[in-house]
Amino acid sequence: MSFFKKFKEKMLGTKEEIEETVSITNKFKEGLAKTRNQFTSKVNDLVAKYRRVDEDFFEELEEILLQADVGFETVSELMDSLRFEVQRKNIKDTASIQSVISEKLVEIYEAGEDNVTELQLEDDGLSVILFVGVNGVGKTTTIGKLAHRLKSEGKKVMLAAGDTFRAGAIEQLQVWGDRVGVEVIKQAEGSDPAAVMYDAIRAAKTRNADVLICDTAGRLQNKVNLMNELEKIHRVISREIPNAPHEVLLALDATTGQNALVQAQTFKEATNVTGIVLTKLDGTAKGGIVLAIRTKLHIPVKFVGLGEQMDDLQPFDSEKYVYGLFAEGLELESENESDK
Repeated sequence: MSFFKKFKEKMLGTKEEIEETVSITNKFKEGLAKTRNQFTSKVNDLVAKYRRVDEDFFEELEEILLQADVGFETVSELMDSLRFEVQRKNIKDTASIQSVISEKLVEIYEAGEDNVTELQLEDDGLSVILFVGVNGVGKTTTIGKLAHRLKSEGKKVMLAAGDTFRAGAIEQLQVWGDRVGVEVIKQAEGSDPAAVMYDAIRAAKTRNADVLICDTAGRLQNKVNLMNELEKIHRVISREIPNAPHEVLLALDATTGQNALVQAQTFKEATNVTGIVLTKLDGTAKGGIVLAIRTKLHIPVKFVGLGEQMDDLQPFDSEKYVYGLFAEGLELESENESDK
């Protein structure tokens, strides 16, 4: 059974569940339009050029994947897997190759024990989410959108304005707090971020909050200063709440491509990053960076930004992501299979 047919079979349930699944799937499809339009058009041209699957076909396919920022390690693994699958199934016709690529990309992404894409929050008591990332990646906006999502799930959410160094950062977070309808704990600009975290945790406990989302500085003088600051914040949080922070989410701008990978490596060295939030995925033609981050750093992508609206921050789903990359091609393959 093709990837598309198996994907469609999973979209079952009540009318409400099906409508929600279709809505989310369409968000991935629309959000990945730029990547798909460039990536899929090249794959389609390649399929038209080579009617038979041979080594020349594989070499050009490899180049297309690299241009989409899928990453060298991921592409190498994928090409080996594709060659084996083509030989095992005796696939000769390039027309059915997109479904095979889709299946293998999902397998590669989901491989490993650390593929936990759901937020790890406490069932009872206060959960702390620490946000890290450089300035300009959309960190504050993402915090606001995540607060909105958690609040809509019935949780009482509070925000901690820990980015006390950047001019306007506290005010920007307050704007989002007002928009979403959640309280923001803050101090004056230039205050000690760890002191803000201490106050915020005390306030969150007093007000019986379910989730405290903490903003942090995105730029310090050097990596050592950044590491020290994050360690200090982490120490204060864990002293007040054992096992906290429960999540350390790194916000990365998808439009920066391989530079996002460099940033992820830096923050991974500075703190225990538990998940990636990839912003502005709808604004890039290099959406393959999702796979590069996963396979290179072994950190799961937990959320992706697929647009400007409040509900366009979506939990990451590897199958919906891959479908978003190949939508039209997979649908066409399925139609061709049905006609046979």
